[in-house]
Amino acid sequence: MSGVGPDPGAPRPPRATDPGERLALNGMGSFEWDLRAGLLALDPAGLVIFDLDPQEYDGTPAGVSVRMPQQDAARLRETVSGALKAGEESFGSYFMVHRRDGREQWTHAQGRILRDRAGRGERIVGIVRDAAAELAHSMELRRLEAARAKQTTIVQRTTEALSRAVTVDDVTAALTGAGALERLGADGLALGLVENDAIKIIALSGETLEILSERRFTRLDGSLPLSQAVLTRKARFVTSLTELAGEFPLLGPYLRRIRYDAAAYLPLIAQAKAIGGLVLFYRRRTEFSPEERNLCLGLAGIVAQSLQRALLFDQEREFATGLQAAMLPRRIPEITGGEIAVRYHSAWSGREVGGDWYDVIALPRDRVGIVVGDVQGHDTHAAAIMGQLRIALRAYAGEGHAPSTVLARASRFLAELDTERFATCTYAQVDLETGGVRAVRAGHLGPLIRHTDGRTGWPNLRGGLPLGLASVFEQEDFPETRLDLVPGETLVLCTDGLVEEPASSITAGMEALAHAVRSGPHEAGALADHLLDRLWERWGSGDDVALLVLRRAPDPGTHRAPRIHQYIHQADPEGLSEARFALRQALRDWGMPELADDVEVAAGELLVNALLHTDGGAVLTMEVLPEPVRRIRLWVKDRSSVWPRRRTPGEAATTGRGLLLVDALASHWGVESRGDGKAVWCEFTAPAEHGPGR
Repeated sequence: MSGVGPDPGAPRPPRATDPGERLALNGMGSFEWDLRAGLLALDPAGLVIFDLDPQEYDGTPAGVSVRMPQQDAARLRETVSGALKAGEESFGSYFMVHRRDGREQWTHAQGRILRDRAGRGERIVGIVRDAAAELAHSMELRRLEAARAKQTTIVQRTTEALSRAVTVDDVTAALTGAGALERLGADGLALGLVENDAIKIIALSGETLEILSERRFTRLDGSLPLSQAVLTRKARFVTSLTELAGEFPLLGPYLRRIRYDAAAYLPLIAQAKAIGGLVLFYRRRTEFSPEERNLCLGLAGIVAQSLQRALLFDQEREFATGLQAAMLPRRIPEITGGEIAVRYHSAWSGREVGGDWYDVIALPRDRVGIVVGDVQGHDTHAAAIMGQLRIALRAYAGEGHAPSTVLARASRFLAELDTERFATCTYAQVDLETGGVRAVRAGHLGPLIRHTDGRTGWPNLRGGLPLGLASVFEQEDFPETRLDLVPGETLVLCTDGLVEEPASSITAGMEALAHAVRSGPHEAGALADHLLDRLWERWGSGDDVALLVLRRAPDPGTHRAPRIHQYIHQADPEGLSEARFALRQALRDWGMPELADDVEVAAGELLVNALLHTDGGAVLTMEVLPEPVRRIRLWVKDRSSVWPRRRTPGEAATTGRGLLLVDALASHWGVESRGDGKAVWCEFTAPAEHGPGR
């Protein structure tokens, strides 16, 4: 029994592999680096990884570096040197290996540092391995992660840009403006809206795409790829526009002229309805990955929702502005002796139509009534109230009532309506023949006047409570203020939307309006446009605006009998000096500078007398009377019926010499009654040898 040996038929155990074989089978090799001798030994598997021939390898680190890019070799040396200096026990590093067949191979080296008793490095023992598969997987993951991050960024940036879009024009601007294509990740774009049985291209962006505007309207019959996508509600991704031209002959001539390789035709679906189509064009693209297709579909959804919201907004805007336009007068009456311009701009947002209005009313005795007002609130109810109030005020004014009575009755009318709204307004009766203005205001901004010399001023217009509230509180008192509008002067009425600048006081807005009026053109219509361009559109106010500009026709006289007019406000300290300057300049222009001193003194005395002893301002007129003797006539008109008296003051008196000076300087003077006031005049004979028309 003891002599029995092993069974020759039993299976033999496998041959044990040595460590080198085990590493090689796993794509690894080993190395040993003698730091003192500067020798680097590689086993056969290590030589394979570095693609080195055993007979040509010299056994040094430099012999390995010939297979590595210089940057990678330098980085590996720095890694080893750093580990040695830091006293570390090991290191690891990735680097590239250039193989003989031209492939680039990612490689990883990991080594353990063996040190002597003093801690100095003696040898490094480690392994090297082919890391191409490992890094390929990692790089693919990184690529996918980068693609997802890019897609997320595209969606976020597009959503953010479209979130601020309110109108259809805003949507197209967000999709075609600066940086829009980059934001979408595309090279070109076309956007179309469904209108009845056609698609209307409303936006194009991208090089050479302008030629598609030739087919801005196309029938929704599937004869074009975009209409097909809209009809079927299915997106189409095309990687060869040349092949697409063969399928859609109508589009062939255009596709062959645009410089793109691929396109995504996307239907825009909102509330289960196709409202339009979006085309995204790309260069150098040969495929659409599933992620890229989903991105395009997501972008189409975002655009569709924004476009649907904008379409609803535009419809509401059209309804609101239509309602407002129906409430305002369709035409204004023609006037004699001046010009009137009216403008209205509705509020920016949706149905926020306001109650602002203007009106021009023909009155008895060739006068004209002008009104600008604002009903509280920004909605259709405010517009409806405005329409009723405007008609009522027009009726009261047309009956010939005084301005104070017109507003009192309008206030009572508003208080009796079934509403809690109130209204503000400024109303004026203007006689363009005489320049007389009777103005009242109810809690509203007063008028701005531009004088003939370019200066502007806000007359002190006494006011009452807003319409409606005045009747509720039984204070229907609207005191009249009388103004004089001399030939060539301009009256500006507006609602607060023109002077209320966001984040600024109304005082600053009034100053800006006055500056814009001073710098604006003379014609009423041109001035109205200038004011809206400079103020309302620049500020981007969300409020509505009513604007009325009335200009009395200039009165330059004739070449032989020129004439100037100027109104001097009682509270205007600069008015007297401006009037004296205007008189002297006119006499110089008319060729009679010798009279300037006498005329200036006489005018100053008459104006001071009118401003001190009457309640209101004065109108100064100077004209040439050519026949029978060429002379200058000076008029100072005020609203007082009290005639001036020429007195003989004592030696110590400080007043009472004004008319004595006028009598001494002028050849003639007198006083005439002028309806609601008087006019003091004086004449100066011009030297026969001077002046035009001699």
